[in-house]
Amino acid sequence: MATTAITPEQDTVTGEVFVAAPPARVFAALTDPNQVPRWWGQEGMYRITEWKADVRPGGKWSSVGVGADGSSFRVDGEYLEIDPPRVLSHTWIASFAGNLETVVRWELEPTDIHGLHPSGPKRAGTGTLVKLRHTGFAGAPQAAKGHSEGWTLILGWIQAFVEHGETVDSRSVVSK
Repeated sequence: MATTAITPEQDTVTGEVFVAAPPARVFAALTDPNQVPRWWGQEGMYRITEWKADVRPGGKWSSVGVGADGSSFRVDGEYLEIDPPRVLSHTWIASFAGNLETVVRWELEPTDIHGLHPSGPKRAGTGTLVKLRHTGFAGAPQAAKGHSEGWTLILGWIQAFVEHGETVDSRSVVSK
């Protein structure tokens, strides 16, 4: 289950989720322009419809999406640090957040998965502890709160996509 929190200064949103897949698979789901629109969103809420990415330090990325009310939004940024498949850091400039520019850092930590066998627990593979750190909300506590709620959903969506192939189109519709 995904968890998020806002630091006491309300400057940073942190989040975590465990994904039962190797870091390289999670990294691909976060950076591949063909995969991101498949999992980022939910009918009745909002969804990404287009994702472009030049995945290298200094490279630009952009996304276009549609809200539950049909209004369009975009989020753009620049990659700051790339260390596949363990670290991805980028700026975050959302059309719905005014002129606020923040930074998102993803850390993907390989974690052993154990399974039960007749002789006891044995290593069954590698999973990923996904850690998210979104900074730059000083003076914008409502933006921090909204992003915290959003990241809880997004972390759950990437987990469901990577582990079970769940997409925006196969996920249950949220009633308005």
